[in-house]
Amino acid sequence: MVVTAGEPVALAEGSPFTAEAHANFAEPWALKFHPETGMIFITEKAGVLKVYDPATGAISDVSGVPEVAYAGQGGLGDIAFAPDFSASRMVYLSWAASDGDNGTFAVVGRGTLECGAEGCAISGLSEIWRQSRAGERRGHYSHRIAFSPDGQYLFISSGDRQEQTPAQDLGNNLGGIVRLNLDGTPAAGNPFAAQGSPADQMWSYGQRNLLGLAMREDGELWELEHGPAGGDELNFVVAGANYGWPTRSNGDNYNGVAIPDHTEDDGFTQPALHWTPVIGPGGMDFYSGEMFADWQGQLLVANLTIPSVVRIATDSGANSAEELGRYEFPNRLRDIEIAPDGAVWVIEDGDNGRLIRLTPAE
Repeated sequence: MVVTAGEPVALAEGSPFTAEAHANFAEPWALKFHPETGMIFITEKAGVLKVYDPATGAISDVSGVPEVAYAGQGGLGDIAFAPDFSASRMVYLSWAASDGDNGTFAVVGRGTLECGAEGCAISGLSEIWRQSRAGERRGHYSHRIAFSPDGQYLFISSGDRQEQTPAQDLGNNLGGIVRLNLDGTPAAGNPFAAQGSPADQMWSYGQRNLLGLAMREDGELWELEHGPAGGDELNFVVAGANYGWPTRSNGDNYNGVAIPDHTEDDGFTQPALHWTPVIGPGGMDFYSGEMFADWQGQLLVANLTIPSVVRIATDSGANSAEELGRYEFPNRLRDIEIAPDGAVWVIEDGDNGRLIRLTPAE
């Protein structure tokens, strides 16, 4: 069903939100606000980048988007505006790319974004990073993007590509988070730099399918990942930390084979928070704004398996967190973003996913 801007969305009784649908998108994956105009850029998995103007309701395509390997979980992924966007006009995209045979990589590229009377276009898009080897399975790309608050570093989540064991092998850059300079080169001071490439990219490892990646205002990086059958987890990301996948997990393999749970003495970094049954997390964002003033600095997570927004308090400087609230939604949620005015925007998963604005319940 095609929605019109402002159409109400029914939520469960007692929800803290008033919800209004604004538009529909085909398999949306990520949304970001343009840092100057307030327009919303939305990636669609098949390889289309849309821009939505909340002021007018207009929707248009952005040109200059790369060809993507669209299959399974693969396609166009995240979008992020460079920390120095006002000067550089750079925008970053992630996507699944073919190796020309049966394999695919997660890739990140950047180009110059210009918007005018005739629409928006990306020019000079060039690849700056890719997974160190292709995989034949079409899942667990992860490829979320975040920047350090000082604007110096680029962080990318790199999934295990459904192969599990690469996450414990620093001979590849799968199953972890990389820290790079803004041009995609390995950043100085990375914990495994002495081991050469690609270990010199790695910031953390032992991670599975990292679909949430967010930076707190104080510079702390947090990630959210899907477990197997159970054990979705939230982690405070520390340089050099090994989070245990697939050696340890609070879930088990889908075929029923048990995986040892985390224990305090297992030598791995423990999850700050974990869920069984799983919530199936999508994107996440730390709240900043005035509309939900009591939520300042708390983490909001959009969930797929249990359609909901989860609200979490994270402890500063510690791998510790507490779920404070869970708010039901009618459909799976793929991503979440805080608007400049403090409203919360979510986008549904699927062929006809709705873009929804959330404000405090009346």
